[in-house]
Amino acid sequence: MFWERRSIAITLIVAASAACSPGDSSTITAQARPASAIAAERSMDDKHKMKGDDQLNWGPAPPIFPAGAQFAVVQGDPSVAGALFTVRLRFPNGYVLPPHRHPTDENVTVLRGTFLVGLGENFSKDALVPLKDLGFITAPANMAHFASARGFTEVQVHAIGPFQLVYVHPEDDPTK
Repeated sequence: MFWERRSIAITLIVAASAACSPGDSSTITAQARPASAIAAERSMDDKHKMKGDDQLNWGPAPPIFPAGAQFAVVQGDPSVAGALFTVRLRFPNGYVLPPHRHPTDENVTVLRGTFLVGLGENFSKDALVPLKDLGFITAPANMAHFASARGFTEVQVHAIGPFQLVYVHPEDDPTK
């Protein structure tokens, strides 16, 4: 039973790198995985894949995010409609993610640090609710929300694709 539960949890840890697709700067797509990740997968059967944090391919977050965030695809392809994906984001202290929406529910787990989340169309420090290690929130599809990081913060997002950010205020969109 223990190993069965652990296998389910570990299945979520699969490495890949990511970047925005060339056609739509708000869509995030998976790209080639590092050779070390492919070799590690070949040593396991198809049902039990395990990846450590050191096997994730971190890089700058896609341009739809304000500068300063780091991004890694853990599992799946965030650009595929109807497909499950998991990504991780790292934010420096003071990072702000302006009010935005997603077309699908977004499930966020805080892995380290303090992720401050608020709901609504206008950023408000007074509306921020702190989520600490292992804190969790679901932002329903098309619900405006915003966030900030206190200290170095890492979150894991899992959802059904496509993973897109649409800013409430167009002037907040770093791709414009």
